[in-house]
Amino acid sequence: MEAATLRFGSICSPNQTKESQFSQKRLKSRLSCPPNYLIQKNNLNSNQISTVKPSRLDWRVGKSKCSSLEPKNTSGDANFGKDPRRKKLAIFVSGGGSNFRSIHEASIQGLVNGNVAVLVTDKPGCGGAVYARNSGIPIIVFPKSKLIPDGLLTEELLTVLRNFEIDFVLLAGFLKLIPVELVQAYPKSILNIHPSLLPAFGGKGFYGLKVHKAVIASGARYSGPTVHFVDEHYDTGRTLAQRVVPVLANDTPEDLAARVLHEEHQVYVETVAALCEDRIVWREDGVPLIRSRTNPDELS
Repeated sequence: MEAATLRFGSICSPNQTKESQFSQKRLKSRLSCPPNYLIQKNNLNSNQISTVKPSRLDWRVGKSKCSSLEPKNTSGDANFGKDPRRKKLAIFVSGGGSNFRSIHEASIQGLVNGNVAVLVTDKPGCGGAVYARNSGIPIIVFPKSKLIPDGLLTEELLTVLRNFEIDFVLLAGFLKLIPVELVQAYPKSILNIHPSLLPAFGGKGFYGLKVHKAVIASGARYSGPTVHFVDEHYDTGRTLAQRVVPVLANDTPEDLAARVLHEEHQVYVETVAALCEDRIVWREDGVPLIRSRTNPDELS
């Protein structure tokens, strides 16, 4: 299913002021949604999108669900599905979005008790955005810039995320610094994955192959991905999970990147699954830990 950008020029309520109509159209014109759905009233909430035609995906803003792609319990968890409300996820990408795809596929397979409700990107032509369009996932362009004048402002992004009733924000290769306002609006609810063992080789400018080049040049014998909570700075939030891979003597940055990426796809899905199942616990010193799904006394 291919997502399409909605046009809102003729659907503002007649009792809106011109200023209000302009504000609503400005915000709505930058939200991509699956086809056959129209915003009918002033605000973007779950009661204001109606189905024009039956669709394989039964979408509601903030209450998206898959009617014919019902999640399957492939995890062997006896408690799977007992929580009737699947968490709503907003995923931010700037590139190919392979971690985004892994999380979305895990959601469909029932490995993650959550739905990808919306994709946020600063590069609407990137691979992650293409995948979202083909999957019928709404797309938001953020932030506004000279190159993308139709991007949302921070306050507009927060409004849309609230109307989608987003529970958790997941960064999957999003290269922009997250605004303080977003961090404050979602405390302990924003995760990022970084392709090194933080705090090493993290911070502004460390992304993609730059990370792996630096790791190899340092002589480090091990590397691997880190899943961490997001704060107001690059890569400084509390570490939640890591995986370790060897750095081989003849590795190129591409070799190491492929080895780390394989682990990223696994550890991010496992961590998001724990987040959606409320299995994150916080130690007294502020360190987050993951409670085992099968043994509640086991923390990692």
